[in-house]
Amino acid sequence: MIKKLMGSIREYKKDSILAPIYVTLEVVLEVLIPYLMSMIIDKGIGEGDMPFIIRIGLILIVSTLFSLGFGVLSGLHAAKASAGFAKNIRKDMYYNIQDFSFSNIDQFSTSSLITRLTTDITNVQNSYQMIIRIMVRAPLMLVFSLMMALSINSELGMVFLGAIPFLGFGLYLIMSQAFPIFQKVFRTYDKLNRVVQENLYGIRVVKSFVREEHETEKFKSVSKKIYTDFTKAEKILAFNSPLMQFTMYASILTLSLLGARMIVSGSMTTGQLMSLITYASQILMSLMMISMVFVMVTISRASAERIVEVLSEDSDLKNGSNPIVVIPDGSVTFEQVDFSYTNDPKKLALKNVSFSVKSGETVGIIGGTGSAKTSLVHLIPRLYDATGGTVKVGGIDVRDYDMQTLRSEVAMVLQKNILFSGTIKDNLRWGNPAATDEELMKAARQAQVDEFIQRLPDGYDTYIEEGGTNVSGGQRQRLCIARALVKQPKILILDDSTSAVDTRTDSLIRTAFKQEIPNTTKFIIAQRVSSVQDADKIIVMESGSVNGIGTHDELLATNTIYQEVYYSQTKGGKIADEA
Repeated sequence: MIKKLMGSIREYKKDSILAPIYVTLEVVLEVLIPYLMSMIIDKGIGEGDMPFIIRIGLILIVSTLFSLGFGVLSGLHAAKASAGFAKNIRKDMYYNIQDFSFSNIDQFSTSSLITRLTTDITNVQNSYQMIIRIMVRAPLMLVFSLMMALSINSELGMVFLGAIPFLGFGLYLIMSQAFPIFQKVFRTYDKLNRVVQENLYGIRVVKSFVREEHETEKFKSVSKKIYTDFTKAEKILAFNSPLMQFTMYASILTLSLLGARMIVSGSMTTGQLMSLITYASQILMSLMMISMVFVMVTISRASAERIVEVLSEDSDLKNGSNPIVVIPDGSVTFEQVDFSYTNDPKKLALKNVSFSVKSGETVGIIGGTGSAKTSLVHLIPRLYDATGGTVKVGGIDVRDYDMQTLRSEVAMVLQKNILFSGTIKDNLRWGNPAATDEELMKAARQAQVDEFIQRLPDGYDTYIEEGGTNVSGGQRQRLCIARALVKQPKILILDDSTSAVDTRTDSLIRTAFKQEIPNTTKFIIAQRVSSVQDADKIIVMESGSVNGIGTHDELLATNTIYQEVYYSQTKGGKIADEA
């Protein structure tokens, strides 16, 4: 895990190294200061040597100023290193997510990925800053102060050797109890983000069904769970402070008692006792710092594990050793294709699917809910890989293509039509960033959305809100179709993408396809028979299998499922006698 995370330091290695170096110099000077003060008390004040006091005093002032300067520099470099480290982790995670296949994404919920990209990275960033600064400063301070204390008086120095194991054991107990709770808290954070995301995304549905109170209760329930778990963890961590204070005060009292006896007996000077008490404070303060780092590391460890899960997730879709970068044509062939979302042969979404489509043909796909129509077309641009059998495009197995090449030649308009915040032009150019205004307008005309755009005050420069909330469902569908057409693909897939469009507009879109893009292979998934009845062939799906293939007339004469769908839509559910 640590090795994986350290790979994101990269250009901030220099800052990550300089911060501990400056911290080391700061600690050396800090440890020197009590020794200089004891010299002033014992030799300067005790013997009345004013020149000695001035000389050591100047050294003390310079040491203090340099210690302060090194502390500032270490803080600046630590802040830069931790912020850069977090930036690189966020970049690495985001880039890795972009390479995920749909099956990889299915393993992580959207809300969980958002939590990992925000809260978890912030925790790791804070922890890293403490590690390269405080975690270096505290042990060095502990070791150097202990060495100085032992050099002054080895008998009193043994007080610290007794305090350290006691404190270490107490910290271990606290951390071991708190860590599992923090793991649970971050999983609950995922639920909280999911609740908020669902509420905001579906706010219109919430209000139309007057379910605000229900959603509020959901939020309160998850939020209370986080509060309860955090409170429980913080109660455990709260023992850290009294444990530290008890150890610190017990050590100082023991030093004062034993030191006073030594001063009376003449085996120790006042300056030495004062410096020992100062070193005691430094030692115990360093232990407190270490305990604070352990608290932060305990919190961030759970976050780090969640981050590494995303960084370590490899896409199960990869290019071969010599991927093909040219697609000959838009022909599509399925050869005994099986498909499972879980790669389990016993849980197949598609079973023994075989058919062949020539380049430029229009293929309608129809079937009931859950018949795997969408699963079928997802295999064409290789959003998933077939579990068994072969999917070919242009006569070549899709697994032999360079994925970017394949997907650039296959345009999909999915069931969930998503528009991004930006102008209409910006959205349409997702299909082709280099497309001219004329090409955008041509695609819009084919999708029967140009007239709507022209009526807008800013035309193609009209701003689209996030998710396309300021346009209707039908307008959003047609804009998404236009975006796909801008790609000028060899294969166009419409996954129930005209469901919100009236039948006349649907017909005009299909006519435009036939006239304007005759060489593009078109797959049209639809619930309405009218949307596919002019297709060159229609595939009827049932429970993940092909129930029938043929033209509208052929299926109407031979296929029971197609007959039922057709007559239910054209004759109110009554199958005509001539069927």
